[in-house]
Amino acid sequence: MNEPGWDDHADWWQREFTDGVDPEYVEQIIPLAVRHLAGAERVLDIGTGEGQIARAVCREIGAEVVGVDPTASLLDLARQRAGGPHYLRAGSVGLPLADGSVDAVVVCLVFEHVDNLAGSLSEVARVLRPGGRFLLFLNHPLLQTPGSALIVDHMVEPAETYWRLGPYLPGAETVEEVQKDVFVRFVHRPLSTYLNEMTRAGLGLVHMDEPAPPPGFLARSGDVERAAAAATPRLLLLVAERSSSGVEAGVTE
Repeated sequence: MNEPGWDDHADWWQREFTDGVDPEYVEQIIPLAVRHLAGAERVLDIGTGEGQIARAVCREIGAEVVGVDPTASLLDLARQRAGGPHYLRAGSVGLPLADGSVDAVVVCLVFEHVDNLAGSLSEVARVLRPGGRFLLFLNHPLLQTPGSALIVDHMVEPAETYWRLGPYLPGAETVEEVQKDVFVRFVHRPLSTYLNEMTRAGLGLVHMDEPAPPPGFLARSGDVERAAAAATPRLLLLVAERSSSGVEAGVTE
């Protein structure tokens, strides 16, 4: 499997981002996923974690959902929380599903941690039926570059806030301490890399969304930072459809 081992971070993820704790999931990510997956009868959730998106899709649109993840402890919790999905242990390459067997695939905040992007997208295209929908949620590649941050400049009066950008064009692998003693590996790629690899895999873009952070997230920001945070998207959603020729479209040079 190409994904990093998340077993050491499972408790942190469960505590900080699941079970209704994180406003970005509750107020933004899950509603967007439900909206764009409407009408799908069989959905694959790659990197499902403890299954919060998978459960919501089952509940809200009544789809049959399969969640895959390489982390055993997260899948154990997903099964305990039940809610309808079926779970399998697997990474994003070598998916244990038949060709053209799902109507939609959702990947949420996963491919930033995966080395083999081309192979992962080829697998998405392989398991999707022709015309099937692909939802890719990313930490915004421009505004979440390595070294980027919200800056409050107190050298001027009144204080100014702005978003500092790190190097965008070069690909980069970084390990960030996202919380004390919690180290997560990220693979930065510019947006063009994602779009070009999707095209090669036969996944054509039909919609892109750069939503402002939701109210629950902004409420946690200080008064000085809030205006700048509200104008800076943290999330990028790419919605694509599988071409009739599927993955073959990506290998006919």
